[in-house]
Amino acid sequence: MNTEETTLDKIRSRPRFKMFTHLSKEEYAKSLKQYLAEHKDEFSGNINHEVATIYVKTRYDNYWKPRLSLRIETEDEETAIRGVFGPSSAVWTFFMFLYFSFSILWMTFFTMHYVENQINSHEFPWALNASFVMLFCIGLTYAAARFGQHKGKEEMQKLRRFAEESTLQFERKNN
Repeated sequence: MNTEETTLDKIRSRPRFKMFTHLSKEEYAKSLKQYLAEHKDEFSGNINHEVATIYVKTRYDNYWKPRLSLRIETEDEETAIRGVFGPSSAVWTFFMFLYFSFSILWMTFFTMHYVENQINSHEFPWALNASFVMLFCIGLTYAAARFGQHKGKEEMQKLRRFAEESTLQFERKNN
């Protein structure tokens, strides 16, 4: 098994990694199902031959309860497993909505300020301040995402271990 990870992958809102194995897609899916069954008291999830979603069972459920999405692909006669850590799809969609909304509002307010200065108008004196508020809101959204990642770090490490051990365990049996 070979793993690829870059520095950029560690600072993203949704950290990711990529592993390579000599197992076929079907063998890898079988390995994941077997490993999940053996560790059902710690992990839960859904697995098919192309995509798997795994999460750690806990007593609590906060907004950043990490899930590991594994996408199984074939590259150059090897099986590539792309892992992406992230919250539930509802939480992820909400955060993307916030980023989109604040970005559009920032562009709108900054454009209003710029145009106002170009035509020497004084109808929107608050536009520049509002654009800074939107930048602050974007920063708060990013900080909330990083805080959630920090809170879920232990669970993310367990999920990463799940991905590696489920692959290694089955590779050892086949060799």
